[in-house]
Amino acid sequence: MNDLLQQHCQPLEKGTPPLDAAAVAKLLPQLDQDWRADVEQGTLVREIRFKNYYQTIAFVNALAWIANQEDHHPDLEVSYNRCTVHFSTHSIGGLSLNDFICAARLDALRPGSD
Repeated sequence: MNDLLQQHCQPLEKGTPPLDAAAVAKLLPQLDQDWRADVEQGTLVREIRFKNYYQTIAFVNALAWIANQEDHHPDLEVSYNRCTVHFSTHSIGGLSLNDFICAARLDALRPGSD
């Protein structure tokens, strides 16, 4: 089982350094291959496609529940049959372990794209 799924998000104070490129490179293979990390922009992004609007919104609602449980909320772009998820830890201005934990939870919810 994915080690990230065994962890939970932790509060991070302003001034905590974001993950560096080496740490991101180590964590990224634990996620679905559709995730893209941009260390410079401090984002972790995945686009997921669905068959229809209902499935898209059902996914968004499930993701919202996970985000609320972890108290770590992604930025979402939602359209009829697509949702693009952007994780970033705004309080530190970059990527943190919290982003990867939530991305792994999303992967467990929706392992592959249609």
